[in-house]
Amino acid sequence: MKPHFHKVPSSSDSSYSFRYDKKPNFGTLWHFHPELELHYIIKGEGTQYIGDTVSSFSDGDLILLGENLPHTWRCTDRYFQANPAIEVEAFVLQFLPTCFGRNFLDLPEALSIKSLFETAKKGMIIQGQTKARIIEALHELKNSSNLKRIILLLEILEILSTSTDYKSISPGYANSHLVNISEMHRLEKIYSYVLAHYREEISLEKISSIANLSLSSFSRYFKKMTNKTFFEFLIEIRISNVCRALLEDKLPIEVICFECGFNNVSNFYRHFKKVTGMTPFAYKKQYLS
Repeated sequence: MKPHFHKVPSSSDSSYSFRYDKKPNFGTLWHFHPELELHYIIKGEGTQYIGDTVSSFSDGDLILLGENLPHTWRCTDRYFQANPAIEVEAFVLQFLPTCFGRNFLDLPEALSIKSLFETAKKGMIIQGQTKARIIEALHELKNSSNLKRIILLLEILEILSTSTDYKSISPGYANSHLVNISEMHRLEKIYSYVLAHYREEISLEKISSIANLSLSSFSRYFKKMTNKTFFEFLIEIRISNVCRALLEDKLPIEVICFECGFNNVSNFYRHFKKVTGMTPFAYKKQYLS
């Protein structure tokens, strides 16, 4: 997908943006912005695209995104159906790295925050006690105003900058791809097609024609833009949907295999372990327990 520049709404009486969202879904626009973003998914599930990584998201995920890191949260199909009873909920905190002043990060006391901002450029999923403390602070922030908002943001950054309770989401990503955004227009067609047809066989010839490129040009282009081959990307999409189906616990593993586009059980098990580091049964047991 082409990452669209997103202008984060600002207010003259606030140095950063914080909101509580409750709506049918998170949309589908893959976008980036110069603000860092702390995103707490209170309710919602689907597939997230962050940098060059595809993975599942679900209730309770807490993610910190660095400046200009492309991202989107695409909800499962049921959130796009006409059912007002199904909604997503999230706290979204967005702030510029210079929101405390252009020289703030050069202060000796702020070096850990400066380091945090660099780490966040790869995306961070926050875990453990750090996650619990941040969520508590976000709930307090929802009802705060004036100077208390600044204090709470500093507290959140202090907690994050001194914690190791996180995993990098897209460690291999380099946002230098954004230098030539016009070239990424093709990805919008590619991603949209794959999301609609990942259950089917997708040949390199077919996806190259979707991108209006020759086979060799398409392979070079996709590798340059995503740091992976097309089939590695396709497998990630399928495995992400497998993971979600495993946690729904409605179908046998072998049925899920074919439902998500794999036509060979042994290859499915091999790919699943390569992507997740465990077998489907172990994954299901770990998360359902």
